[in-house]
Amino acid sequence: MLVVFALALLGGALAQDVTVHMKLKQHWSGNFEGSFSYTPTYGIKGWELKIHFSVPVHSLQQWDGDYIQKDPNGQNFILVNKKSKGIHPAGQALEIRMMGQYSGSTVPTATGIFVDVTHDSQTLPPLPHHTGQSTKYNYDEVLMKSLLFYAAQRSGKLPANNPISWRGDSALNDGKDVGHDLTGGWYDAGDHVKFGLPMAASTTILAWGLLQWKDAYQSSGQLDRMYDCIKWPLDYFLKAHTGPNELYVQVGDGSADHGYWGRPENMTMARPSYKISTSKPGSDVAGETAAAMAAGYLVFKNKNPAYANKLLSHAKQLYDFSKNHKGLYSTSVPAAAAYYRSASYEDEAVWAGCWLYYATNDAKYLADAEKHHPAIAGGAWGQSWDEKDAGANLLLYKFTKKDTYKQDIVQTYKDWMPGGSITYTPKGLAWRLEWGPLRYAQNMAMIALMAADYGINPASYRKWAMSQVHYALGDAGRSFVVGFGKNPPTKPHHRSASCPDIPATCDWEHEQTKDPDPHVLYGALVGGPGRSDDYVDERSDYTKNEVACDYNAGFQSAVAGLKHLAVHNQLPH
Repeated sequence: MLVVFALALLGGALAQDVTVHMKLKQHWSGNFEGSFSYTPTYGIKGWELKIHFSVPVHSLQQWDGDYIQKDPNGQNFILVNKKSKGIHPAGQALEIRMMGQYSGSTVPTATGIFVDVTHDSQTLPPLPHHTGQSTKYNYDEVLMKSLLFYAAQRSGKLPANNPISWRGDSALNDGKDVGHDLTGGWYDAGDHVKFGLPMAASTTILAWGLLQWKDAYQSSGQLDRMYDCIKWPLDYFLKAHTGPNELYVQVGDGSADHGYWGRPENMTMARPSYKISTSKPGSDVAGETAAAMAAGYLVFKNKNPAYANKLLSHAKQLYDFSKNHKGLYSTSVPAAAAYYRSASYEDEAVWAGCWLYYATNDAKYLADAEKHHPAIAGGAWGQSWDEKDAGANLLLYKFTKKDTYKQDIVQTYKDWMPGGSITYTPKGLAWRLEWGPLRYAQNMAMIALMAADYGINPASYRKWAMSQVHYALGDAGRSFVVGFGKNPPTKPHHRSASCPDIPATCDWEHEQTKDPDPHVLYGALVGGPGRSDDYVDERSDYTKNEVACDYNAGFQSAVAGLKHLAVHNQLPH
């Protein structure tokens, strides 16, 4: 039997579900042989075939897929592509070969439904009517899509209101190796490890942006989604803090994880849990997690007082842990060192002290922060998951109004603005480092907007910050935000987005294909260009095209800062 599926084409592209009819080609003595074939007009990344035979068949064999469902009476089958057969280019015939047997004298006929699982069925939340000052780029849309990116990074049991149709529950056994429930949190980047330090740093920065510019989220219709976004990692940190002097800071092994290309829903490798303790301290990650929880307290203290108080209690314990047991977490947890090696814990000491003071108004925390300030005095290198100098100096100025902290900020932006020590690309990006240059520029744009709110050079800082955010949104001639603006990236280095819908298989073949991802990773900010604005949208280029939770945190908060200015008709011209 040669079975040919004549597939209907809609507007030059295959419909997601197409009813097809089997054409019998060859049969003999109760046997049949054939293939299902069609030539797609566009590349696909996975398929499923649902077959209904007119009479029972048995001993059904084929070489291109796996049966994920078989009807006991032999009339209904669901076939999904094998790993090596899922990706298929446009213009080439796809053959699905098959042999089988039937009983009786009636030769089987069949109808089938071909499902192209490349299809992305995700729908976007509605946006409110624009309010405030007219803007070059739609900040409401950027905020909405950045929040979708964080939803796509969720690990664990997903909520009923999960907005990412192509993500499901994953890593539900996290923590079983140590007898604790460590499910939840965010996957770090395009991979599936949960790294505590960048996750906590991202949470603090997002919470800070919400505290500073809550009206931006209200005006854009994203306030409830923002609360959900921040609560997801905070819930995880509460689980990870299993004792006053014990914090789990990583789940998953980076080496094993980076050897796997597929969905987190399908992971089978071991996911070991790593902690810090009194014998293996981590002042940096304990301090940053304390800061995240203190910021979370401030976010939720009026919305959910009981939850907020729980966060604050954990924040105080973690702060004391970081203060009383000194050490770098990446020394105590070597599994983290190859990915997020910490350079110092002095900046987290200032940062955490500031956030605990912000949450409690207890002068002892501010005194601690000021005591550690000499270690971070002067112009700041930048702001990142590891570098807290710029943000800590700004908080110290916010609380004390001392000129020494203001001068640190002023010196920082002398270095960062044109004419300073930072390299600028020809199109205007403040280019700090090859890895994630957009991340550093956006983090510093956020802090510049906050410094302007506190009265430090507001006109020049706001104009500079807007130039950096607008570079990412399109001023460079293209967008660097997936699913937004002109010519955005379509192949970010991200496993989940590159994989077709379940139940299709996914492997390194999907990392290597030159086709766009089957799923749009809305809102994700890619690492960014080289120092000459050089950038090619390639999935394999994890330097320029990977995404990460900490890349989006300062970026999203900076966009909120610009939205706040637009609401109040204060955007620079």
